[in-house]
Amino acid sequence: MSWLYTFGYDLAAFLFSLALIAAYYVYLGRRLRRDPTYTIQGLNNLARSLWVIHAMSTPGKDVMAVQTLRNFVMGASLMASTAALLIIGTLTLSGQAENIAKSWHVLNLVSSHSAEIWIIKVLCLLIDFIVAFFAFAMSVRLANQVVFMINVPDTGAHLSLSPHAVGQRLNRAGSLFSVGLRTFFFAVPLVFWLFGPVFLVVASAWLVFAFYRLDRGDLADQG
Repeated sequence: MSWLYTFGYDLAAFLFSLALIAAYYVYLGRRLRRDPTYTIQGLNNLARSLWVIHAMSTPGKDVMAVQTLRNFVMGASLMASTAALLIIGTLTLSGQAENIAKSWHVLNLVSSHSAEIWIIKVLCLLIDFIVAFFAFAMSVRLANQVVFMINVPDTGAHLSLSPHAVGQRLNRAGSLFSVGLRTFFFAVPLVFWLFGPVFLVVASAWLVFAFYRLDRGDLADQG
């Protein structure tokens, strides 16, 4: 049971933070079942669906649609490149555990300063950035498909090329972009975890509060 004594505080802080974030998403899921436009993500999905229908049914909107999607692809590509750079930086941290673990834990008064727990923390951060990279990369892939599909006339087109189907594909691209951003946000408490478990709990609580303020679609309630 020596490992529990060594890693107990960090494990408890990690599980508590995980439970806090999971509880928020359970609450959010219940609200979304009652009102699909409760969150800004739900409003974005509705807006994207209506935009695709308008672009595919209105002549002369093809250039506007391609330019809009190009901007989306450029943004997702930039975020994917940022995630790749963060992955490289995190791998660099993992190779310097012995040198910087104790200095980064100077404010850590309750848990272990061992290099092993440092490696575990950096590994969690690395997994977070890898998930972000794949989410943004898949978002680029789906948006590139929509670039071609959105210019197909909806009259007599294949069922998979209907405005509804294209809108669903674009919404999946938008959802993956949102997942990538969320993983970037989740990196905040993971970074604070490098300084100690107390910082992880505080940062996780702040993150949930920030999500609660930012996720709601009704901006009038956020003033």
